[in-house]
Amino acid sequence: MIPDDEKYMLLALEEAEKAEAIGEVPIGAVIVRDGEVIGRGYNLRESTKDPTAHAELIAIKRASERLGGWRLLNSTLYVTLEPCPMCAGAIVQSRLDRVVYGVSDPKAGCAGTLMNLLQEERFNHQVQVSSGVLAEKCSGILKSFFQELRRKKK
Repeated sequence: MIPDDEKYMLLALEEAEKAEAIGEVPIGAVIVRDGEVIGRGYNLRESTKDPTAHAELIAIKRASERLGGWRLLNSTLYVTLEPCPMCAGAIVQSRLDRVVYGVSDPKAGCAGTLMNLLQEERFNHQVQVSSGVLAEKCSGILKSFFQELRRKKK
């Protein structure tokens, strides 16, 4: 873990809280380059009716727009939940250097849990991965969201 990892994961958690506030699954992401946040995102799948509106993809799009290019070299993505296959593919394609995630995803995690697309040697780019940063907080927001959702359905 790098010293500022927790600081930036707290920013990703703030993004997750924005998702939760509008009834979205609380997942948040930020992209950092040279100590500056260049992209932010949170889940918007339900709001936009778009299956690709994951926190990571929104943050990647915003960072690319800000930089005026698709290559996010020398940048780190912080995300509260391990990236899914779609997001892992976008991470590799955008040339991010590093991904830091909070909690593993046993159903769709592709940064080491089910498979590791981020470090697949057959791809033309591999990404450094760090996991477990503020895992309890990242897990807690997801657990409480789904508990409340189940309570409301009763």
